Amino acid sequence: MSFEPLGLSAPLLKAIAEQGYDTPTPIQEQAIPVILAGRDVLAAAQTGTGKTAGFTLPLLQLLAKDFDAGRKPPPIRALILTPTRELALQVLESVKTYGSHLPLKGDAVTGGVSINNQIRNLSHGRDILVATPGRLLDHIHQRTVNLSKVEILVLDEADRMLDMGFLPDVKRIMAALPKRRQNLLFSATFSDEIKTLANQLLDNPAHIAVARQNATAELISQLVYGIPRDHKRELLSYLIGHNNWQQVLVFVRTKHGADRLAKQLVADGVRSAALHGDKSQGARIRALEFFKTGQVTALVATDIAARGIDIDELPHVVNYDLPQVAEDYVHRIGRTGRAGSSGAAISLVCPDEAHLLAAIEKLLKQEIPRVADTGYAQVSLKVMDAPKKSAPNPSGGKKDFRHKKQIAANYGRPAAGNGKAASKGRKPARSR
Repeated sequence: MSFEPLGLSAPLLKAIAEQGYDTPTPIQEQAIPVILAGRDVLAAAQTGTGKTAGFTLPLLQLLAKDFDAGRKPPPIRALILTPTRELALQVLESVKTYGSHLPLKGDAVTGGVSINNQIRNLSHGRDILVATPGRLLDHIHQRTVNLSKVEILVLDEADRMLDMGFLPDVKRIMAALPKRRQNLLFSATFSDEIKTLANQLLDNPAHIAVARQNATAELISQLVYGIPRDHKRELLSYLIGHNNWQQVLVFVRTKHGADRLAKQLVADGVRSAALHGDKSQGARIRALEFFKTGQVTALVATDIAARGIDIDELPHVVNYDLPQVAEDYVHRIGRTGRAGSSGAAISLVCPDEAHLLAAIEKLLKQEIPRVADTGYAQVSLKVMDAPKKSAPNPSGGKKDFRHKKQIAANYGRPAAGNGKAASKGRKPARSR
């Protein structure tokens, strides 16, 4: 079907057409009419399903219908809470894009940037506010934001907010809102905690689900490489170079690990950048922009920092470290296989991560295919056999340098750790 039967206004249909969209996604098809009818919504929608437009489009229409141009400054009538800065900016961009032919104004308040600039912007009035919980509470405590006229509350990626410990903050924010309002809760999974929050927040909600609970997108191919931990970086560089990957999002567990791996990949000749919470907002925006425009091939990110990455045709996601929480695997690989495009999710798994892999497969109710020949000594990924440390290489402690040599061939330089740069036209130095 097209967007016209959903009941959207002409200005919104015009904005949608300008973006090149002519068919709504399942979440948009189901959510838009229900939200326009004024009902609360509890929606299960994974990343890449078009859920942001699924709530921004009807939200814009509801606000525009009762827009009063005479109210100066305009009060905040819609509040959208997101777990991360990147996602807040992404949602705000959606608000601006689809609301380009409407008189409504939107803004975002997040941490990592000057609160004084935000205070100044809020003083001029905003119809729609996108916020992260912590920074919004700062404004509430300083009385620089007035939420008494909010008509619509959206919790986007509510499961992630709970995982990050934002529930107390969300409850404090809700206490500052009018009791009579429309509530929209979007989550990738319906955990028991989400159901409890929904019971507290929503009034007779419409339940919408566009995929089975905790399912991964069908367009995403998944593979596991069982490999000793010490060889992960070599294998990653080999896969990028040998397959000529132009855009790959790499997930690691820690901020320090992100910085270290990005530097190692650069030493291997892979254009790389790190993205994590300790980076300034400006640095994070630049890293994302370089990644989207192809100036950076590999973006090495922690889970929280990657939540706002929205690329329609991201071809590859690599789990360099498996997540501690199985549900995060679904979020991670959901960055690819979006908007109808296919994608590949590859996990580099060492023996001491076997229990994490088992938890993921239990959640997915399926075994992820293993790559039989990784180019390294085989390792066991059975939980009962997993040692506390990576299994030693049975070749007497000598490394298998097939991939290390291939890295040099791919990029015209030796891999990091060889100690010397290869002269032009000469073979790379051999490791001893």
